[in-house]
Amino acid sequence: MRADHGDDSLPNDVEALWTVADVAAYLRVSRSWVYHRAEVGELPCLRIGALLRFDPTRIRAYARGETPPGATVVALRKR
Repeated sequence: MRADHGDDSLPNDVEALWTVADVAAYLRVSRSWVYHRAEVGELPCLRIGALLRFDPTRIRAYARGETPPGATVVALRKR
């Protein structure tokens, strides 16, 4: 989703995590929809401090109606 900014810190086979805006654009939904689905545990996400990040592979699987093996989705606590 994101443009390559020439950051060579990641190995070639590792894709950067997506932001809420990236997921919303990929799924063609609003950012609030993404936040809500993550909060109720429907959309797989990672919390990094106060930020939400998303594994592109898991989001693509979610869009296809699949759940990757070993994946669990945990609802986020509201602050």
